[in-house]
Amino acid sequence: MNRIIQGNLLRIAATFLILQSAILTLSPAVRVRSLDADLLWSQWVAVVMWGILVFLVHHGILRRLPDADPFLFPAAALLSGWGLLAIWRLDPSLGIRQALWLDISLIGFLFGLRISTTLEFLRRYKYVLLTGGFLLVALTLLFGTNPIGFGPRLWLGCCGFYFQPSEPLKLMLVVFLSAYFADQLAIRIKPVSLVLPTAIISGLGILLLLFQRDLGTASIFIALFTIMIYLATGRRRAILLSAVLIVTFGIGGYYFIDIVQARVDSWLNPWVDPGGGSYQIIQALLTIANGGLEGRGPGLGSPGLVPVAVSDFIYAAISEETGLFGTLGLLALFGLIIVRGLRVSLRAPDLFRRLCAAGIASYFGIQSLLIIGGNLRLLPLTGVTLPFVSYGGSSLLTSFTSLLLLLLISNHLDEEPAQLINPQPHLVLGALLSIGIFAAALANGWWVIIRGPDLLTRTDNPRRVIEDRYVPRGDIVDRNNSIITTTVGEIGNLERSYVYPDLAPALGYNHSKYGQAGLEASMDGYLRGLQGTPATTIWWNHLLYGMSPPGLDVRLTIDLYLQFRADEMMLGHSGAVVVLNAQTGEILVMASHPTFNANHLDEIGSKLKDNPDLPLINRVTQGVYPTGTMLAPFSQAVLGTQNLTEEERETVYEEVGFHNVPQLQLQVAESLSTSELEHFHVSPLQVALASAALSNHGIIPAPSLAAAVNTPSEGWVTLPALGKPTEAIQAQSADEAAQFFIQDGNSFWSHLGRADEGDSSVTWFIAGTPPNWGGTPIVVVVLIEENNTRLAERIGEELIVDTMNP
Repeated sequence: MNRIIQGNLLRIAATFLILQSAILTLSPAVRVRSLDADLLWSQWVAVVMWGILVFLVHHGILRRLPDADPFLFPAAALLSGWGLLAIWRLDPSLGIRQALWLDISLIGFLFGLRISTTLEFLRRYKYVLLTGGFLLVALTLLFGTNPIGFGPRLWLGCCGFYFQPSEPLKLMLVVFLSAYFADQLAIRIKPVSLVLPTAIISGLGILLLLFQRDLGTASIFIALFTIMIYLATGRRRAILLSAVLIVTFGIGGYYFIDIVQARVDSWLNPWVDPGGGSYQIIQALLTIANGGLEGRGPGLGSPGLVPVAVSDFIYAAISEETGLFGTLGLLALFGLIIVRGLRVSLRAPDLFRRLCAAGIASYFGIQSLLIIGGNLRLLPLTGVTLPFVSYGGSSLLTSFTSLLLLLLISNHLDEEPAQLINPQPHLVLGALLSIGIFAAALANGWWVIIRGPDLLTRTDNPRRVIEDRYVPRGDIVDRNNSIITTTVGEIGNLERSYVYPDLAPALGYNHSKYGQAGLEASMDGYLRGLQGTPATTIWWNHLLYGMSPPGLDVRLTIDLYLQFRADEMMLGHSGAVVVLNAQTGEILVMASHPTFNANHLDEIGSKLKDNPDLPLINRVTQGVYPTGTMLAPFSQAVLGTQNLTEEERETVYEEVGFHNVPQLQLQVAESLSTSELEHFHVSPLQVALASAALSNHGIIPAPSLAAAVNTPSEGWVTLPALGKPTEAIQAQSADEAAQFFIQDGNSFWSHLGRADEGDSSVTWFIAGTPPNWGGTPIVVVVLIEENNTRLAERIGEELIVDTMNP
């Protein structure tokens, strides 16, 4: 029966890895959606070697250990192959090294099957083995190195090969404690005499690891010591003692070890510094969320954005490309190893093997949950490896050695299980580890299903921009379908081209380093094809390509001719110009100066934020300025006079909507009120909407900038305005006020205003079509950040004339 079960499980594992490798081979072609791509073949060598060695080990187990547990080796083999492909996909050079270590581990496993006295040897020489482990760890304090050149020096290296002594030390601790407790309990020694010597020895190991700054392994040491004490004595106080020790070490480490403080801070509140100290955990969460339910597919995600993805964050890397379903399978494999390991422990024929099997199962469970919990932000990051999966020869060798011991223990089914006086410790241990696995599964689902949509729309998510290199982003066009922004280049090297760069404060940008802003951010769903595209098309693209469908074009209300005229006249000056359809609220011109060229963000991006001229600010919607004498037309319309008390000013502000925040597809500033109402500040957009009431019989329209989207099924579909029109002023009063401000010789009403604040001045010019105008009602607002009435008047009059005489 064992032969059949183990063989069938290994066939399933091989089939899974072959499919994974085949998809990885085709991933370059899938990504560019063309067979004219360099396919990935190199990983097949490693897969074939995995298959050969797994086949040999399988038959070795059947010959040497016919009664061994049939589930353990298939689970470990699948995990090791899965990890190998994930590492190869991230870095082929590291994949080659991992394949070599995997081959060495499996060959060593084969030789280990031939040695029938392994368990007796370990039990007899427990002191020698643990002392040797301590000495090797101590050597790292003098001769330690780090393969990447910086960080804790936890390795001993020579000739390009590195070994981390703290990895096998965990197994040596389990073996030592199992042998010691079994020997001492046989002579019925008192619990205090049992615990004290082992506490001193384990404490020495923990101190060594703390000096080495290997805090993850130190935590595992404490946990393993506690579990072994609990299993041997049944005293639940051991668990409480361990919890106190871990909390104490944690608090001490937080205040005295900088790396502990940094990791705890980034764990508690990673969103404070997403680009600095919390970059790793933020990118890990984004990677997990990006995987969704079914994953992006092998080779189709961007797990390389997470630092140290091959080891510390291998779980997040696998999650992105296999999704929630894949990681649930990964957790199930570790759960299977833990459950079967505890089963082996319960059926062991003597106390040494019982404790050893339970300790090894605990080692697999604790280390797995520590690193997975760190990836999922359930726990602070510890830097330990994921057994069988993470990159690292020391970890791989230790994992397979531990598995070999479990199989050797499980092969004694012909002997009666040793008497189990108190099963509670095993039940409690199994329950705690199961709860940990279940909590990890829930946390994974939380980040994918609940938080995923919010995380993936973060403007600092670089995966969005990486995807834009392979999937054409929708164009942004003006009201006459003239291109404002488009995507150029070949698939794999697509980039955003801003055909009319002066509109940058409104358009924003879509950049790999600086994220998104402006309309590129607010209309991202349409431009990326995730809104307006049938759900089946989106799902199919995600399933086949691991990407979004092609983006949809967005049409703006902007008139490029008028926009160019406004930008041309504003050149060299700071301020804003708005031209608005007073009836529909469509924004025909949104000029903000100074501006910037989003095509050159690589060169100028770092300087824009600190530029005192504030080119990133869209002055039309985000700039707020004092009203001054600009208020005259509105006071005339609301109260019939231009000489106002403070209370009357507040009435005017309220009636014309200056207290309301316009609803638009852009970031919009609120009006600003100081202790003196004369210094009330409003945005040019708010003034334009209020001005529209004078040309539209007292009605303020809802502003609109994004007019329509070109959907694949219905063509151009109109996008409704976000707000609603409001009746602000009585029609007769509005019409009379507009007529009052029509100057001799002009066919439009207008007003020139000025506001002084401290040493600075601003100039306002507002104008609009008269109430009896037979064409489209238009208003123009010009704001100059200087005392320049001539310029403001010239810009405003030329634009209103152009719109009235197209």
